[in-house]
Amino acid sequence: MIDDQRPLLQSMMGNRIWRLMTSDPEKFKQETRAYFARGYPGWTVVRVKYPIVYLRDDRGREG
Repeated sequence: MIDDQRPLLQSMMGNRIWRLMTSDPEKFKQETRAYFARGYPGWTVVRVKYPIVYLRDDRGREG
């Protein structure tokens, strides 16, 4: 759990994106956010630690 004590979802992603982590960190961030926005609408990437990506459920929250 991070920040507000809500449980997080743990997920993974393919090597194509992970390879960007060292070669192009900004592109890595963009691709990671886009990947999970498509697959998990309403969830927010809150932490990335190879090979796990931690997502927070923000569906229904006022922003």
